Amino acid sequence: MQSSPSPIDENRDLKAEKNQEPSALLPKFLSNSPEDRSKAYIQLTAFCQQIRDSSSDDETSTRILATTFGPLTLSRLAETEENNFLVGVTFLTALFHVNGPSASLIFQQDGILDCVMDGVDILTSKQLRQEVARLLAQAAGYKPCRGIITSQHVGWLESMLRVRWGCVQASAALALVKISQGHSSDGRGAEQLEPLLSPQTTDLSLAQILIGVLVDKREPLALGDAIEGLAYLSANPRIKESISKDPIFLRHLFSLASTRMDIPAGDHRIITSSYLYGILAIICNVCAFRPQLTEEQKQVGRLRQMAQPANTADATDNSMLDDDENVRVRIRRLLAAGVLDVFAAAVPGTESTGVRINVGKTMLSIVEEKANRGQVLQGGGAKVLSLIIRQALPAPSPIKNTPLDPAYLEPIQALAKLTITASPVQVFGPNDGAMFDTIRPFSLMLQHTSSTLLQRFESMMALTNLASHSPETATRIGKAEGLLTKVELFLLDDHTLVRRAAMELICNLIGGSDDVFGRYGDSTTLDGRTKSRLQVVLALSDVEDVPTRLAASGALALLTSSRNVCQALLSLQPERLQILRRLAQIVDPSTTHGDGGHEQDRGFVHRGVVCACNFLMGISDGPNAAGLKKEAEDAGLTAALTLIIKKYYGPTPDNDILRPALEAMKLLT
Repeated sequence: MQSSPSPIDENRDLKAEKNQEPSALLPKFLSNSPEDRSKAYIQLTAFCQQIRDSSSDDETSTRILATTFGPLTLSRLAETEENNFLVGVTFLTALFHVNGPSASLIFQQDGILDCVMDGVDILTSKQLRQEVARLLAQAAGYKPCRGIITSQHVGWLESMLRVRWGCVQASAALALVKISQGHSSDGRGAEQLEPLLSPQTTDLSLAQILIGVLVDKREPLALGDAIEGLAYLSANPRIKESISKDPIFLRHLFSLASTRMDIPAGDHRIITSSYLYGILAIICNVCAFRPQLTEEQKQVGRLRQMAQPANTADATDNSMLDDDENVRVRIRRLLAAGVLDVFAAAVPGTESTGVRINVGKTMLSIVEEKANRGQVLQGGGAKVLSLIIRQALPAPSPIKNTPLDPAYLEPIQALAKLTITASPVQVFGPNDGAMFDTIRPFSLMLQHTSSTLLQRFESMMALTNLASHSPETATRIGKAEGLLTKVELFLLDDHTLVRRAAMELICNLIGGSDDVFGRYGDSTTLDGRTKSRLQVVLALSDVEDVPTRLAASGALALLTSSRNVCQALLSLQPERLQILRRLAQIVDPSTTHGDGGHEQDRGFVHRGVVCACNFLMGISDGPNAAGLKKEAEDAGLTAALTLIIKKYYGPTPDNDILRPALEAMKLLT
């Protein structure tokens, strides 16, 4: 009988990888076998991790790795035989991937870069040129390495843009992109870059080369460098515009993400999350709106522009290409090209946080325009966003409250926008479970310390729409941890729209959840907090903002069905006349709000007569009934009810209004 492998057997390969001789690792990255290269990366990673684990700090481990591999790499690069030379180049490139700081130290050592450039002067094969260009592209991602790259090295890279091999062109273009953009971020001005880059090497020219390589597809191994280079360049407004106007390129780009590409010779290293991330980064950049700046930030930006000797016409042109209208047009072009299919294909099969965040950012940009939201729903956008959010949510725990990563607020906001403008069934389908699952992320966004006021506003609007779906949904919203307390604070906010959204949500929750209804007074004893909540709702029924008054009046119409609430409302005012006067104002808002335009609003009238009828019934058989008729006349309530009855008692009477109005009048006679 064959015995099962022991734990020692299972760990044998990992131990062997950690015990590799450093010199034995170098040749493995030149293998033609994808499997061998993958194993070499695992072995190098294990070796570097072993050094890190045995070192006191990162700086020490970096120095040890550089001391270990530096001489070995230099000895290979000094060789004039191509295979040995390539061993040194491919290993150093791999080390940049696995441990960039140590590779950067080696790259800066005396003789390394000179040997690399001497090699390309002597040896001129396609593979050698590509591997050297890739090495320079990796090195250009590190500021210390960029500092030793001279015009001679840049000149060689520019010459590689003119060769016939797409893989060499793509690697050289990527290196030049990193050098150019890296120097800009390092604070080097245009006058310092000019000696390095020729006038012909512009962002637009590099983008055209990379687009050509990607569309051509004859050299699949060049696609990764092309995608990475375009991910950098697509932050440029001119490149964004150019990309969005190229349907052939968009079709090819989207197909790479959707079909995952057929790669010859089984080289599946191309199918990696980093390349998918690059594709999504390009899409995200093209669809990105400019961030909303404060006045102080705008002023700082103006001062920086004044301090830089940039081309004014160029800066103005870029600014115009990145304004909101141009971004909306670009988004429509990408939608027409099928970008939603990319998201539906990319998200379910990826474990990459970066991919999910980029999809969320892009979806938020797309749904900013209401006209796009129907298309997003038809394309399965709500399901994609729900999947992103579900993967991001921290597990609920009574012991440890793990906060939500702020990067995921954007996909939650995108889903909130969809929920605001469509019915819950259109967004989530007939499955109530999907709606229930969305309550928690909306609640987290509302309460998150990093959320903006707009995100909090939109979370309340979305929850309001969800609460209208069913009593069960409203009940679950009301039970969300900390939500009601936060919403009630927003009832006192200075911002009209925020205050309105809070009141509308409270109104829907009072109507759908017994628990929330009870929170506002359906109990035998009304404590001070409950009365305070009622006082706020009563006050909001008399504000200038019409939708806020409608919501507050609706909440009162529901709450006054409880006798306890009616008694509490009466006790809130020092004189009974005040509450009766407030009810008259709700029945006929024209008495206090403007020129009478509001009296035509049936919503106000209906809420007002229901409030009046409920309130009068709630106190009519108690000790407070005495003198009610005269007080109602003095407060104007009787006159307001009489006016409403006359208005709605016609050839086609409105029974929904007349019935409570007549009942209220009966109680006053």
